Amino acid sequence: MQRHGFTGEEQMKLSRRTILQGAGGLAFAVANLPMDALAQAPSAAAGTEAPPILFVHGNGDYDALWMTTLWRMESNGIAHGRMMAVNFTNPTARTDDTVEQANRSSTEDQRRELAAAITELKRRTGASRVALVGNSRGGNSIRNVIKNGGAGDVSHAVLCGTPNHGVFALDDLLGSEFNGRGAFLRGLNEGDSEVTPGVAFLTLRSDGMDKYAQPDGRFIGRPGVPTNVTAEGPELKGATNLVLGAIDHRETAYSPRAFREIYKFIAGREPARIAITPERTVRLGGLVTGAADGVPTNRPVAGATVEVHHVDRESGERRGDVVHRSTTGADGRWGPVEVESAWPLEIVLTSPDAPITHFYRSPFPRSSDVVHLRAARPFTPEDKDAAAVVIMSRPRGYFGLPRDIVLFDGKEPADVHSGVPVDATATLRLSASDVGRNVVAQFNEERIVARAWPASENRIAVAELTY
Repeated sequence: MQRHGFTGEEQMKLSRRTILQGAGGLAFAVANLPMDALAQAPSAAAGTEAPPILFVHGNGDYDALWMTTLWRMESNGIAHGRMMAVNFTNPTARTDDTVEQANRSSTEDQRRELAAAITELKRRTGASRVALVGNSRGGNSIRNVIKNGGAGDVSHAVLCGTPNHGVFALDDLLGSEFNGRGAFLRGLNEGDSEVTPGVAFLTLRSDGMDKYAQPDGRFIGRPGVPTNVTAEGPELKGATNLVLGAIDHRETAYSPRAFREIYKFIAGREPARIAITPERTVRLGGLVTGAADGVPTNRPVAGATVEVHHVDRESGERRGDVVHRSTTGADGRWGPVEVESAWPLEIVLTSPDAPITHFYRSPFPRSSDVVHLRAARPFTPEDKDAAAVVIMSRPRGYFGLPRDIVLFDGKEPADVHSGVPVDATATLRLSASDVGRNVVAQFNEERIVARAWPASENRIAVAELTY
């Protein structure tokens, strides 16, 4: 479960902080608005108060993916303290749900952790029921907890890109929770209705661009083999089912388009705004985690050092002294640090047994206590001749060509496939003459300038996109 990085007193101060809204424009451009163009946003949503909302991430993921959704909710008057995001301890599913695997979780593990998170959010807010919003595997966990005793605690369930009928439906690998013919999904889908009475269900899906809802098995390593799953796989009998267009698997949850439907379904009205309303000064903090035997986990890492630098928007070079430096304790928490909402940042993570990772980030328009840090993957054999390695990462979606503008150091990345979006990272390997220069990562209208750090010093740079 997510542990907030701020004390109760700090949370109260944050909730009282003046919320500012931009005069318009794209969410990631709000930091560029002059301060006199900002006006005070409503302190609460109009009409009936929405239930508390618990956000549930997908397979191998983490709570921080909901950061922009949390900002959009806050920008529409949903109080920070009435929302929470789960951080599953071992977020990656077992190959066989019935067979224990180190650093992986079963459907029952996820059900227990989610049930505990529901209890905690109810305790914090005093509410009798909460709304659940999940992406991908997170939707499986939501359905499981509701069907097995939790329906009375849940008012709404929003399932975004959830493989409700499997990533595949085959007669082998029947132990996988992602097999539509396996025991887990058959149990959830039995009966004339596939939803639990008493809970309002909404499914959001893509119109053919979700890599986990494809009729051909090429995205699960079985090209030419029918999966027996179609783009309609995330829909449920008995639910409200919406098609959001040509969006990718993660965009079914984290995109502005998805936000509108999530908010409208839970709050019962259109959001007043889609863009994120910025604060003048923001406070950031989060959790440092790592991997065990190559499997990502959300267990806290102690003894990691985090540095935060303000960097130049055009060159990526540091401006002034270090803004923040801290070392994580047993809880893995770093921060909080106060920065300006117009500042591009470099966040340097020195974590045990991992490359020193230089994260370059767009300006943060609002405060967040889920700036989750996980060191870059270790150097690979493909990196052996590189003097510097720079990674472009999009955690809240995939790169789609030709759907998106994707430019890395002025070119479309060679390792990003066209067609159905399947790649969330691109890697640039540079020569010795390139060490120290800047590298521009451009995704549609978000632009990040990173610096190429020497691989010989065990350093990797990551241009991490926010949108």
